[in-house]
Amino acid sequence: MTRKSRRKKTWLKVFLLTFLLVFLGGVVIAAWAKNNFDAAREESLQQIEEEGGLYEEEEEIEFEPSEPEDSEPLEHINILFVGVDSEDGGSRTDTIMIGRYDPDNGTARLASIMRDTYVDIPGRGKNKINAAYAFGGMDLLRETIEENFDFPIEYYARVNFRGFERVVDVLAPDGVAIDVDDRMYYEDTAGGLLIDFDEGENIMDGEEALNFVRFRSDSQNDFGRVGRQQQMIDALSGELLSLSGITRIPQLLGSIVPYIQTNLDTSDMINYTRSFLTSSEQELSTITIPVAGGFTEASYSHAGAVLEPDLEGNKELLERFFDMDEPFEEDEIPEDELEFEFDSEYEDDLARLE
Repeated sequence: MTRKSRRKKTWLKVFLLTFLLVFLGGVVIAAWAKNNFDAAREESLQQIEEEGGLYEEEEEIEFEPSEPEDSEPLEHINILFVGVDSEDGGSRTDTIMIGRYDPDNGTARLASIMRDTYVDIPGRGKNKINAAYAFGGMDLLRETIEENFDFPIEYYARVNFRGFERVVDVLAPDGVAIDVDDRMYYEDTAGGLLIDFDEGENIMDGEEALNFVRFRSDSQNDFGRVGRQQQMIDALSGELLSLSGITRIPQLLGSIVPYIQTNLDTSDMINYTRSFLTSSEQELSTITIPVAGGFTEASYSHAGAVLEPDLEGNKELLERFFDMDEPFEEDEIPEDELEFEFDSEYEDDLARLE
């Protein structure tokens, strides 16, 4: 046998051995991921059963997104996020968010819509936007957002607040660090609820994190609540992007599945999460609608206290915010460029949110 043929055979053995190791490694990782996913899912199901709750997939949700105008593949993923409370049967939503994700570059943008935003609800007249969910569920809420803000929605995710607790406990088993600006205290003796956070850094488990994002017993009311939601999302994103967070992804997805109702396939969720984590960008931007200064406060007998948005100004802002090809910094946009009619009566609102 010549030296050249021996080198060729040696190279072939090395190649085959490397391929075998990679293949076996992939099988082991896949088995490990599936095992963690299944174990976390079973743990969540057991917890739901012990609490006498409802497994989210047991309920059928009507959701009929509009067909795209052309047959071209979608460049972005548009999704509606809704947070519901299992304690009231899921009929009330405190959290409404619309998001856009660009799988090509791994960037995501998320807009929180204030629940008291006063809009036209198709077939129901004007009311708070969260009334759309009470009147007609996810589909009427989707239609309301599309008609008022020109934001087409293809997907939805309805998350039970108890699922949020599980996300925090799985992603940050030692707790998530949150800076509290001012002392937060609220006690409901009848409901057995106590919220008590000191000013400064607090390490929160899932239950405490949920209390933090739902707290509204301060002068900022819903403005503060939405701000705290975005603060928590930012903190959890940091946990997810850490090395330990990445290794917990199968467990995280498995634990949240029983608490979430969505028209996204589990495989799609995994692929989008992987795409985000492997992207060089890993950018998550947030904003609140209506924007500070882009609304007036009013009150109606049928709706109570509401925020009447400058729809044209807010739609323009959303269009620019969700332009994934351009960077967006809300505090860099001149106020007059938004074409909002600022009233001195609402300067305190503007200062409070900035």
